[in-house]
Amino acid sequence: MDHLKVYILWLCFVLSAATALGPESNKKAEDSSDDDEKSLENLESETLNDPEYYNELTEAINKQIMSMQEYADAVSKTTRLLKKEEENIDTLDPVQADNKIGQMEYTLKLLRLSLLKQTEPNWMPPSKAANLQENEFENMEENPQDILDTLPPLPEEKEIELSPEMKEAKEVFEAAMVKLDRRSPDLRGAILQVKQAADWGYVPAKIKLAWSYIYGEGVELDVEKAKKIFEELSEEGNADAHAGLGFLHATGVGVPVSQARALLHYTLGALGDSDYAQMALAYRHWAGATLPGSCPKAMELYMKVAHKVAAQVSLSGGPAVQRVRLMDEAEGAGSGAALDTDLIEYYQLLAERGDVQAQVGLGQLHFQGGRGVTLDLNKALHYFQQAAKTGNAVANAFLGKIYLEGGDGIKADNDTALRYFRKAAELNNPVGQSGLGIMYLQGRGVPKDTATAFKYFAMAANQGWVEGQLHLGFMYFGGIGVRRDFKQANKYFSLASQSGHVLALYHLGQMHAQGLGVLRSCTTAVELFKNVCERGPWGARLMLAHAAWRARDSDSAFLQYLAMAERGYEVAQSNAAFLLDEGAARAFGAAAAERWRRALQLWARAAAQGCAGARVKLGDYHYYGQGTPRDLDAAAHHYRVAADTLHSAQATFNLGYMHERGLGLARDLHLAKRCYDLAADASPDARLPAALALARLHAHSALEGLLESLSQSPLAFIFLSGESTFLSNWDLYLISALVGALGFVIYLRRPNQPVN
Repeated sequence: MDHLKVYILWLCFVLSAATALGPESNKKAEDSSDDDEKSLENLESETLNDPEYYNELTEAINKQIMSMQEYADAVSKTTRLLKKEEENIDTLDPVQADNKIGQMEYTLKLLRLSLLKQTEPNWMPPSKAANLQENEFENMEENPQDILDTLPPLPEEKEIELSPEMKEAKEVFEAAMVKLDRRSPDLRGAILQVKQAADWGYVPAKIKLAWSYIYGEGVELDVEKAKKIFEELSEEGNADAHAGLGFLHATGVGVPVSQARALLHYTLGALGDSDYAQMALAYRHWAGATLPGSCPKAMELYMKVAHKVAAQVSLSGGPAVQRVRLMDEAEGAGSGAALDTDLIEYYQLLAERGDVQAQVGLGQLHFQGGRGVTLDLNKALHYFQQAAKTGNAVANAFLGKIYLEGGDGIKADNDTALRYFRKAAELNNPVGQSGLGIMYLQGRGVPKDTATAFKYFAMAANQGWVEGQLHLGFMYFGGIGVRRDFKQANKYFSLASQSGHVLALYHLGQMHAQGLGVLRSCTTAVELFKNVCERGPWGARLMLAHAAWRARDSDSAFLQYLAMAERGYEVAQSNAAFLLDEGAARAFGAAAAERWRRALQLWARAAAQGCAGARVKLGDYHYYGQGTPRDLDAAAHHYRVAADTLHSAQATFNLGYMHERGLGLARDLHLAKRCYDLAADASPDARLPAALALARLHAHSALEGLLESLSQSPLAFIFLSGESTFLSNWDLYLISALVGALGFVIYLRRPNQPVN
């Protein structure tokens, strides 16, 4: 029975197999193969009749041929390079040889992967091996950092060793720069040292000497010598030399004006990391001067220079730079220089007699510089030590700062600094509290303790001390001892920036550029970075230019202001324009038309940066037709901007005059009166001119009313008849003057009335 079951199962299997492999299945297979052949024939017939197919096929073949040719050229070039490297490999150090071999191997690997990927025709299915290689290459493309990580490290660039003569030249140049940075009175001696180093071939000394020739600083002003130095060094690729040539071509000093050449040299200088070229190019991108305005490009360039400035600035913020506007000084507001000198001499007399406040004040002036006082830490130390003997908190705090940072021959001493800071902090002095916070934050003389540092910084910040606010911003920004909070960092950086601290402005710029704690704003970031850049060490040139102007060296002052104007300094632009306007600058000849044209450009740039006086000057130039065709409408526009936006009393007065006379504006005596009243309210200096103008306006109105009434009386023929000899023109002028005087007296004696 079991055998029967097995037989039946075997029979069923045979029948099922016969059914599957029988004639019917063969027929179906033949039918399907016939269908495939028909479909292929149809496809071939369609493609044979399709011209687009031939075009695509031809284009694909051409692409593959071109790519193969390119890679063949690359392989041949690589082979030649390898042969050269093999010839020179024996002359290299072992480390350099290994690095170069590793780089060549990696380059060949990338080339092989690229060949495997690109040489396959687009219409052929890739092989399995090719797929693996392609995936590997794609992964490498998707992760560029992985490619950089796998590259062997490049050999470190060693600083070029100077010859003994160059080392001596470098030492002489650095000693001269120390004198110049300290604003030494021996200017000529320092420049002679620079010239000596330049004669020995030291390149930085050559650049400094060229600018000294332009400024007439310690040497006779000679633009041709400066130009020659710049041209020689620019041929060697020196970035600062390109920046100097850019200045000459942009301003037309010594060469014809060529903004195209200026942009070329500025671009080359900026690529070579010249701070002058980077600032000049950034300003042009920001202001749209001779270039299309581009906030991102301006931010990129300003950020580079701002990083250099922030890296050089100490926590104290650096030396102070006094910016004097010559236009204000000429109007009587600039007598402060003589006043400063008298005050300093008076304070010195008081300090010698033991006055503590005078000692502290002089110590702070010498600690930061400015107001005609040179930065001198030794003198600051002397005055602070005298005041500290009486227990003065401010003196103790600044003594702590001096010993904490050191410099100028004073050795840094953490223990001494800690002792002075503690004395000041016990007296609740914010400078001392902030100093203790720094010592605990950095672990200088005390164990490192961020919590204690935060406490002292908060105490100083609550009293409004800028360094306490700054360090709280640092701690919140970096999450040092507290939870990272960009909003709190922005708050404290903003508070510190109100005092003009460079590091606060720099970090605020970074936050606005990256959108950390605030909305990302390119415009705000550029303004902040520009502010940081203008607080760099080159800002001291403004004070040197003003000193040259006071020494009656107008040509030197003008060229120094002009160089700073190219960097984008608004006060330098307005001062250079003022010197041209006054005819004090002789760099461009005595032709008034040329001076006014150049001054108009500088006034326009200063006005675009918010200078009210420059905006009024723009109105004046259009009103009188100086450097531009006369345009009363444009003059009224500039006056209105200065009056409404910048609150200029002069511009408001000028608008009143134009309304009174109907010049460029509709004649309206009521608006004229309103403008005169607003000018008098805007500035005390405008009260007398406004009062005289209002008196004239009242006299004019009274005379017009008198003539109108007389024209309706029987005596009208006296005024209207041409044959009458009763009243001459002089009589009318006399009547107008008397009525004007009467109106002026009435105006001065009338009670103050609100402006309608």
